[in-house]
Amino acid sequence: MPSSAKDTAKKLGKRVVHAPDDPPPVVSVRDWIRGLSDDPKRDVINYFRSLFPIFGWITRYNLGWATGDLIAGFTVGMVVVPQSMSYAQIATLPSQYGLYSAFVGVFVYCLFATSKDVSIGPVAVMSLTVSHIIKNVQDAHGDRWDGPQIATTVAFICGFIVLGIGLLRLGWIVEFIPAPAVSGFMTGSAINIVSGQVPGLMGITGFDTRAATYKVIINSLKGLPRTKMDAAFGLTGLVSLYLIRITCDLLTKRYPRRARVFFFISVFRNAFVVLVLTIASWLYCRHRKSASGKYPIKILKTVPSGFRHVGQPNIDPALVSALAGELPVATIILLLEHIAISKSFGRVNNYKINPNQELIAIGVTNTVGTCFGAYPATGSFSRSALKSKSGVRTPLAGIVTALVVIVALYGLTPAFFWIPTAGLSAVIIHAVADLVASPPQVYNYWRVSPLEFVIWLAAVLVTVFSTIENGIYTSICASLALLLVRIARPRGYFLGKVRVRPEPSGDAEARDVYVPLQTENGVLNPHVKVDPPSPGIIVYRFEESFLYPNSSLVNSAIVDYAKEHTRRGRDIAAVSLSDRPWNDPGPRRGTSEEDAEEARRVRANKPLLHAVVLDFSGVSNIDTTGVQALVDTRTEVERWADRPVEFHFATILSPWIRRALIAGGFGAGAGSAVGHEIAAVVPYREGHRDETARRREEDARIDDLDLESGAGAHHHRRQPKFHAVEVSEAAVGSFESIVPADTPFFHLDLAGAVRAAEAGLKGSEATDSAVSSLKGYPRDEKRTSDEA
Repeated sequence: MPSSAKDTAKKLGKRVVHAPDDPPPVVSVRDWIRGLSDDPKRDVINYFRSLFPIFGWITRYNLGWATGDLIAGFTVGMVVVPQSMSYAQIATLPSQYGLYSAFVGVFVYCLFATSKDVSIGPVAVMSLTVSHIIKNVQDAHGDRWDGPQIATTVAFICGFIVLGIGLLRLGWIVEFIPAPAVSGFMTGSAINIVSGQVPGLMGITGFDTRAATYKVIINSLKGLPRTKMDAAFGLTGLVSLYLIRITCDLLTKRYPRRARVFFFISVFRNAFVVLVLTIASWLYCRHRKSASGKYPIKILKTVPSGFRHVGQPNIDPALVSALAGELPVATIILLLEHIAISKSFGRVNNYKINPNQELIAIGVTNTVGTCFGAYPATGSFSRSALKSKSGVRTPLAGIVTALVVIVALYGLTPAFFWIPTAGLSAVIIHAVADLVASPPQVYNYWRVSPLEFVIWLAAVLVTVFSTIENGIYTSICASLALLLVRIARPRGYFLGKVRVRPEPSGDAEARDVYVPLQTENGVLNPHVKVDPPSPGIIVYRFEESFLYPNSSLVNSAIVDYAKEHTRRGRDIAAVSLSDRPWNDPGPRRGTSEEDAEEARRVRANKPLLHAVVLDFSGVSNIDTTGVQALVDTRTEVERWADRPVEFHFATILSPWIRRALIAGGFGAGAGSAVGHEIAAVVPYREGHRDETARRREEDARIDDLDLESGAGAHHHRRQPKFHAVEVSEAAVGSFESIVPADTPFFHLDLAGAVRAAEAGLKGSEATDSAVSSLKGYPRDEKRTSDEA
């Protein structure tokens, strides 16, 4: 296409979309795309390398690391064996399924992990969720599917979902759930689990332990007269677990040199207590088997050795459909608990995890685990803490733990026959009780954010009095609602000036600091005097991204403040009632002459609005509705002032915010403002120009007539008498522009923006004074008489 035709098409296109002929240079979509990747090929290679973090450190593996991993892996293995069988009991699954999950979790995770401390396997909250899912599916569909098939299907689907989230690098969605919400449903779940294990601890039967927590507690209290011999084993085990831990903690404080010894004694308390209870159960039960084959206490009985369910998982499409409503909760728990634990230990041990890679790790773990018959596994806080304290050096410690689980599966299953279930309930209660938030932690939620404390409390109460699923949904929905409220109703302040110096009696130069005009907020000293800006200038600081939920709030705040603290540019006190707008009825009937005169005197003492300075230091994003709100704000305050009002913007560091504001007609001056809406709900037409454009043209004609009559030596009042270009001294001693010169109303800092507005105010006052002396009457009176 010839160049002339291109130019013609370009001009026609600009006319159609109302694009300016010579716009300031702004960031483009091409720049954004270019900024995504400097070298796409290298990024793709790095992406695939990041999927296997083990290759980044395995070549440097050494004997020192191996020693730490061996100790930590064996220590965790001694804990995970009794815990995994106990957690399978919570999930209402045979004990061997807990061991399957434990093996796959620690073995597969080490290949994809970015955390050396996290231990993957069965956990209490996930096991409780699986038990509820099994119950709900079987209540709806009968015995069509057994518990293990339901559990492995949940593991496969949830693992696949989490794996997809990790591969797509969407791990940031976890950040939408705050810590108090997580703590709330974890605390409620812990109370739920403990209450559900008390009947097993005491040997009480005859009611549903998977009902609402408060019902289980009531039924357990009612069932105390039916306590059986299991209570002797259960209470003995629970008391022994706490006694060993407390004793070791006290001895560690008294004999710090022996701390390592007492630590390992405390670590092995689970295995020791289960071993002792198993021997006691064998001694008590071996000669007391009834004719019907029952024993006086409830024991595990036969635990199949080895991996009996290795093979292709049986995924029934009908079962997948039946699980559709249960998957969101299971997926949330799977990824949320793991990310929270891995981030926590990363902070404690001074390394950074990759959340997306961690999601890939647990996704692969659960997907592959279904081939071994495993049910959903995620990060365990207690075992991860144990692993960290044991001196783990790399994720390869999981291999050692997996070997311990294999030994238990192939060599210890005959001994598992005599493990009392009351003893496993004691292990569960002892482990899960630590998940309950401590009073200092809850008090800190209240101190930091009372609203988040309410969310925590709501999550706990809903979990206790309803279900864990409802508790999770409550905490997440309440957190998102609070986030939306904070976005839609952010804080903003009108600022004044305080003169400060670094030292009270030093020779350092004083500087201006802009602070809220209202000092009675507990942050500023109420005895410090805050001076307002120069008359006719408003300084406003916004503390949130300028988006569609909060744009009208800012518009109302600025317009209302301007009408309260400045006078109307055109005096309409003498305008008759029939000529007034419907929403401005004027003075009330029956107002005395003295009151009317006092009102006129108060209005006359107020300044005319000249400039609005907006501090955008807290604004990270702005959308179309936000720009339209600024355009509406400018329109309303200019109608009030009956003159152009300058809009200065300070601390705009995002090129996309600059682009959006320029599109709205800001930055280059009052004369650059567009004459139509940016976000029109009803499309405007060229023949229907708005009132603001008409007023600007009328102002320009009047000012030109005035200036031609003798005020030509003065600058037009709509054009500032300054050139707001902040500069920086280079190393060679020269100066370079920091802010582009074609947008003089965008400033690097707030102080510079206010100075520019004050300079424009002085130029405007000089122009008004010259015009008034030339015409013989004030500018405002002339405008009133002309329009009358």
